[in-house]
Amino acid sequence: MTILDEIVANRRKEIEQVKSHVSLAELKKQIPADRKGNSLKKRLLNPEASGIIAEFKRKSPSKGIINDKVTPEVVTKGYVTAGASGISVLTDKSYFGGSLDDFAKVREANPETPILRKDFMVDEYQIYEASVVKADVILLIAAVLTKEEIERFTTLAHKLGLEVLLELHAEEELQKVDPRVDLIGINNRNLKDFTVDLDHSIQMLEKLPAEAVKIAESGISDPETVEHLRKSGFHGFLMGENFMKQEHPAEACREFINALKR
Repeated sequence: MTILDEIVANRRKEIEQVKSHVSLAELKKQIPADRKGNSLKKRLLNPEASGIIAEFKRKSPSKGIINDKVTPEVVTKGYVTAGASGISVLTDKSYFGGSLDDFAKVREANPETPILRKDFMVDEYQIYEASVVKADVILLIAAVLTKEEIERFTTLAHKLGLEVLLELHAEEELQKVDPRVDLIGINNRNLKDFTVDLDHSIQMLEKLPAEAVKIAESGISDPETVEHLRKSGFHGFLMGENFMKQEHPAEACREFINALKR
């Protein structure tokens, strides 16, 4: 069993436990009636945008504790002030130290910024949760979902006013791409062994639909890499560890985006 298999199996158990306390019918009643989303897709297509999607996460399976001394609302507000185009918030607790409570705090602090709920989405219940906490985008990971699940989850997400970021890594996952997804991410990090390969991502990029809004994820640590990926055809750049490992993540984000401008 890979770490990815372990995480997904654990996530399924956790969801069943949550359902035993709050039924799907009860959850649906909590969806805000006046919900107004912020489009990450539109933001990334703006030629003036930095393209940086700055992530808040306390830990990861590959790195352990990254930064557990900062608060989500302060860090992410700093990200936005620094010029980030969007925010990503981990909501998996067991492996990443996140929560929906983190997400709610980030949402309240950044009402006008596109925010991605980053998690291992394996059940429709989680998509309704995302709507309740006013997420703008959900992540679907092709490696853990069937083509049919991706299609079904995309349909539901759009019905609830959410955009979909479909994450790919292996070439065999290309056949799972639903043309209706709003954004396609290529994870530079192999989720099975955590190795990083930027060249593999660029090769994958060439096989995606030309019109797709494309995001490079993981393993990005310098402005030169962002410029190289941008010239290759990427529109967005999801970065977490590079900022979060610093004592002041928002300041690290500001310096990085300023370097991009130069």
